[in-house]
Amino acid sequence: MFGTSYPNRASAYARVGNQTSVESASPHKLILMLYDGALLALGTATVAMQNKDIPTKGKSISKAIDIIMNGLKVSLDIEAGGELAERLDALYEYMADRLLHGNLHNNQAAIEEVIGLLGSLREAWAAIESQVQG
Repeated sequence: MFGTSYPNRASAYARVGNQTSVESASPHKLILMLYDGALLALGTATVAMQNKDIPTKGKSISKAIDIIMNGLKVSLDIEAGGELAERLDALYEYMADRLLHGNLHNNQAAIEEVIGLLGSLREAWAAIESQVQG
């Protein structure tokens, strides 16, 4: 009717839903969403690596690196966060390096290592939600 196919409409609806979620989310929830996005991208990269789908693997790993470096890392307040923020900053750098290595060398172990680190950080961040809100 309007010259668009169903998948395009579904994709547009999903983008609006994501945008609405981001706009209404607390700062704490936004960080959780960043962790979730990076983990989802790395899950996609893992499957792509197993299927020898190099373009998808590269795109997904790049997306995860972007989330880590331009989302999680830049959200750190080194002055207010002190040593913890400094350590997270270094850890995010390390994760980006491991992902780059994993991408260049098809090293599944490097990707899994970062998935484990991100999963632990996400779990810890989620656990403090009640303290942040209450």
